[in-house]
Amino acid sequence: MLLDLYMEDKNEYKYLTRIDYPADLRKFKVEELPTVCEELRRDIIKELAINPGHLASSLGAVELTVALHYVFNTPYDRIVWDVGHQAYGHKILTGRRDRFCTNRKFNGLRPFPHPAESEYDTFCCGHASNSISAALGMAAAAKLNGEDRKVVAVIGDGALSGGLAFEGINNAASTPNDMLIVLNDNKMSIDNSVGGMRQYLLQLTTNSTYNNLRYKISQKLSDWGILNEKRRKGIIRFNNSVKSVLTRQQNIFEGMDIRYFGPTEGNDVVELVRTMMAIKEMKGPKILHIHTKKGKGYAPAEKNATVWHAPGMFDYESGERIVSDDGKPHPPKFQDVFGETLLELAQKNPKIVGVTPAMPTGCSMNIMMNAMPGRVFDVGIAEGHAVTFSGGMAKDGLMPFCNIYSSFMQRAYDNIIHDAATMRLNMVLCLDRAGLVGEDGSTHHGAYDLAFLRPIPNLTIASPLNEPELRNMMYTGQLPDKGTFVIRYPRGSGNTVDWRCEFEELPVGKGRKLKDGEEIAVLSLGPIGTEVQKAISIAELASLKDRPEATLNIAHYDMRFLKPIDEELLHEVGTKFKKVVTVEDGALSGGLGSAVLEFFAEHHYPIEVKRIGIPDEFVTHGTIAELRRTCHMDALSIAEVLS
Repeated sequence: MLLDLYMEDKNEYKYLTRIDYPADLRKFKVEELPTVCEELRRDIIKELAINPGHLASSLGAVELTVALHYVFNTPYDRIVWDVGHQAYGHKILTGRRDRFCTNRKFNGLRPFPHPAESEYDTFCCGHASNSISAALGMAAAAKLNGEDRKVVAVIGDGALSGGLAFEGINNAASTPNDMLIVLNDNKMSIDNSVGGMRQYLLQLTTNSTYNNLRYKISQKLSDWGILNEKRRKGIIRFNNSVKSVLTRQQNIFEGMDIRYFGPTEGNDVVELVRTMMAIKEMKGPKILHIHTKKGKGYAPAEKNATVWHAPGMFDYESGERIVSDDGKPHPPKFQDVFGETLLELAQKNPKIVGVTPAMPTGCSMNIMMNAMPGRVFDVGIAEGHAVTFSGGMAKDGLMPFCNIYSSFMQRAYDNIIHDAATMRLNMVLCLDRAGLVGEDGSTHHGAYDLAFLRPIPNLTIASPLNEPELRNMMYTGQLPDKGTFVIRYPRGSGNTVDWRCEFEELPVGKGRKLKDGEEIAVLSLGPIGTEVQKAISIAELASLKDRPEATLNIAHYDMRFLKPIDEELLHEVGTKFKKVVTVEDGALSGGLGSAVLEFFAEHHYPIEVKRIGIPDEFVTHGTIAELRRTCHMDALSIAEVLS
């Protein structure tokens, strides 16, 4: 029924069905654009009702998307999006409307803009805060190539807290460019935006009449030959000083000689077009500050933008989210086990504090935040700072639990080395979304943490098989003198319904034998071990049918720790077995399999080792089950290796 309504409505669009590319959009009159926006917003809502994705951000950016493609000559002019959460309208207007139903699906459209998919996707934008730097590079290239190409960076107020954004703005102020930065200010990232920049943007105002007057005067001065490029910066600095005195307000952007316009209404497409037309030919870097409403145009999303950031399937008419419930108890998500356990530990240990870079709901640290708001710190999108900030607290006796998604921890690599491991600070780094993450695709798979962390001295690297193991690893990590303790676990649920257990200290660097065997030994790390258990059952059962006189007998070891690795266990395996299979939900290069091969080579064990894990390529998007099959990491594929 929902699909029928959806298809019926798509055929009733007056404008959207006539837009294949932005050139078609530019044929309409400005007065027609509000209706275009209304249809585009409705199309996004109806698509995502049956094919889940990032809803609220894209709804808030509809007018901005239409205005950008209307004013600028894309794809020759460049639009660089910062995080593709808000780019669904962009995809629909740039030749992908008929395929948008495949968005985030296996072999379908990518979850985030990527140049490999469309010439309108100017840069990869899976992670936050990179748009200004990338756009500045394109603007510099345009000048060097002698091209009259306009370049626009779109960045949200949440992403503006990232250090790379500040680096880009700083460089834009001193590098010759005519770039436009659009600051899409909706006061949110996934959760509410936090920090000093948020407060600054809330207070920042500039009179639109003043901006229009200044623009007209600058045009006249240019026509008269008074305002040339050599004098422009000096005049702007003088002008900004006068304005600061008159308004009693400092503007950080204008203080860096970047012209500032706004704030203006970002959900008024006619006003946006007028403003962009007025400033697009101006020389030098410019910032257009707009206010938008996350979830704009869909009441449920406007009321609770955090939940509707990525709500899953929902009923378009009622706004009710569709949640399957068979009445049976189900295992919790690993993130919820983390959140509940963190609160339990914090209630027992007053030194425990929580740190998250803008993901309190995403990692379930909001559980402790609600109960103990003074002991949880949301530092905004600033992963490197999150680690060093945690290091500072650890240095003075607190016990930080710093939770960062595995793919985002890549940004904090130097901080882990320099500001934690070198001092062997007592802190726990929890890497959520480790391994294959599903529909968010190549920029979000937590594929590399095992490989890039393993060479760092003074680290303990652990991964739990199941939910009780996660609890015990968290308990162990916060005990005295454990140093910098890393725990990685996947997105989604495990397999244990009754997951609460009494806390038990685990021996660091010690694995365990889950199943004895004689012919093959399987060494696994983390929750992928449950797939190994299924694979062993499949392989042994198949061998029983095919050759009952020589049934396979496969041993299974749960390594628990990648570093320090259990050498006693590996000596046992090296002495007993001639064939070993390693299984990990991480990159094959440098992870568990590599560590095992190194150990056997150094100790001269003549063993055949087969490694199973994420291959040396960027894995596409799809369901976890689809991606495991693609990477030959599912139970059936593992069973074939064992047979």
